[in-house]
Amino acid sequence: MRLLTRLTAITASALAVLSATTAGAAAAAPELVVNGTFANGTAPWWNSANTSMTVDAGRLRVTVPGGTANPWDAMIGQNAITLAQGKSYTLSFDASASTSVSAVTTVQLADAPYTNTLTRSIALTTASKRFSFPFTSSLATSAGQVSFQLGKNAGFTFFVDNVSLTETTTTPQPGSGPVGMTNGFHVDPDSNPALWVARNPGPDADRIRAAISTKPMARWFGAWSGDIRSAVSRYVAGADAADRLPVLVAYNIPGRDACGGHSGGGAGSEEAYRTWISEFAAGIGDRPAVVVIEPDSLGDFGCMDDAAKQTRTRMLNHATQQFRDRAANTWAYLDAGNAGWTQPAPMADRLRDAGVGNVRGFAVNVSNYYTTDQSATYAKGVSDALGGGVPFVIDTSRNGNGSNGQWCNPAGRKLGTPAQVGGGAEMLLWVKVPGDSDGNCGIAPDVPAGTFSPTLAIRLIDGT
Repeated sequence: MRLLTRLTAITASALAVLSATTAGAAAAAPELVVNGTFANGTAPWWNSANTSMTVDAGRLRVTVPGGTANPWDAMIGQNAITLAQGKSYTLSFDASASTSVSAVTTVQLADAPYTNTLTRSIALTTASKRFSFPFTSSLATSAGQVSFQLGKNAGFTFFVDNVSLTETTTTPQPGSGPVGMTNGFHVDPDSNPALWVARNPGPDADRIRAAISTKPMARWFGAWSGDIRSAVSRYVAGADAADRLPVLVAYNIPGRDACGGHSGGGAGSEEAYRTWISEFAAGIGDRPAVVVIEPDSLGDFGCMDDAAKQTRTRMLNHATQQFRDRAANTWAYLDAGNAGWTQPAPMADRLRDAGVGNVRGFAVNVSNYYTTDQSATYAKGVSDALGGGVPFVIDTSRNGNGSNGQWCNPAGRKLGTPAQVGGGAEMLLWVKVPGDSDGNCGIAPDVPAGTFSPTLAIRLIDGT
């Protein structure tokens, strides 16, 4: 493996520096909750009057007799949580109840005046659901508390598991994550533009090579990729051998492009998708990577009924958990639409329900044209609605001239800033492959979605 080979060649002093850097990066995201999986019983969790606790099938089971006046009249929690003012954290957990009820979760001071830095209402049903709440702490304390306030309900049983409170960082730091593990972004040698250039020498090919095919851009994976674990592994291994950071797109959610665009399709069932995305994450393994998860999947909600939304949310939650659990050095970003599609607050709700707290953050403007400033303003609104400090990336592949309100191969668009760390977001990325058609529409009425068009590419270079 490239990383191991490189490590054997460095000096002992350099290895010591690398070890210190790695230790610092690992310490940058400590787990602040103890026994969040209840593998060691209930301690150090405590319960107030009007509740009783036990461990049931690996979950914490809390019995609430009911009849209280306030949510805080029936509580469970954990104390001695250390928080730093201005730092970003994410509280996540799986929860359900014996009946549909509303509860409250907080991160607050354990003693009077019980100042809170996070308070969220949670709607519980009999189906276990993953909740994730990113926030920036307004408290500097070693006496913080994570609590679940269960009162003001008729009697019911509350179940909770996989409780996690972690510190996060808002920007890549030198030596941290996949950015620190690699030396720049990967250029896909087999991208559609690169393959066209190789097969069609001439003046247009020279221009496309200089402006597009030699730039880092994402590789999209879907049903066309064949055995997904092998396909992803081969691609990431190639980038790893070159000491570069690959950007991948997972694009196979069932019912994809629900609003009737040109990119419909996806896995045939929820179960098929769960297997596919698990194999995708496993194909990356511990190698460094960036992944954008399912473009349009949350923006499409306006074209879906409630049952379809719940199913999609459940699948996306599974996807985020797979990248969290099976791809340790991947920064994954859940797609969050674009500045002209959905308001920040409802998008934040969708992201939260879909498990954004399990991954690095979210992506905006994928395959669209809004300027970097417009996209950053929208993304900051989404981040604030999530509690603040949630990292995001922007697709700048075709936003050099901004949007004219059309999304399907509009005229007059232009290439944007090539991939870089920073630039108004955690990263600017070319997620959409410039020159690949959006569908049989606009200035490419005869070019199917995902097919490379040299005419589209040249017009993006020229901004015409």
